[in-house]
Amino acid sequence: MKPLLSRTEDSSTLQDLGRASFQIVHDLKNQLNGLKLYATFLKKRLEKSERPDDEQETIVKLIAGLDRAATDLSTIVQYGREIELKKQSGFDVHKALRGICSSLNESESIAVCESDATSLTGEFDPTKLTDALRWISAVALKHRGNSKDGGVITISVRPGGNETNEALVEWSGLSDLDHDPFRSFAGSDEIRMSLAKKIVEAHGGSATHTSNSLIVALPLSE
Repeated sequence: MKPLLSRTEDSSTLQDLGRASFQIVHDLKNQLNGLKLYATFLKKRLEKSERPDDEQETIVKLIAGLDRAATDLSTIVQYGREIELKKQSGFDVHKALRGICSSLNESESIAVCESDATSLTGEFDPTKLTDALRWISAVALKHRGNSKDGGVITISVRPGGNETNEALVEWSGLSDLDHDPFRSFAGSDEIRMSLAKKIVEAHGGSATHTSNSLIVALPLSE
């Protein structure tokens, strides 16, 4: 029987495994980028030789698949690193959500943004936090219901209450949310949601879910 490891040895083993996994993922991403380069070259050759449409469609799907895999690996690499924030004061959570709503509704009205305040500002990393909120919004859309409201989700932004100086962002009108998307690596969406949660928590906030909603709490400036 293999002897039990001490807590110190166990922690060291996990750290070594984490570093090795990080390097493997990084190398795999580089290999995928190389395959994409060759696939793109092949696509151009097929276009010049006027090959059948189905062959060109196949190579396009191959490139799209390589892109998705490379993006997922990049997200895993980001998740494995410590979140380094470049905070700026005066970042308006309400304004950021309005911009995300506008982007989601460019092709059709699928999201309604509601707010109980004109501005909710804090000290945040604009790029990372906006990315996190956008990823959560994109996943929320994939879980929107098909009820009488036409499958429109509601994104509400409001103060947290008298006792807490925070902004609450809630994505409601969801369905089939039978698992915690913030704690799963089951697919591309879950990987990005786990990273979004990590970014929110790095700002001192929290990310939770119910059966039909996603909720993010973010600390605001005094």
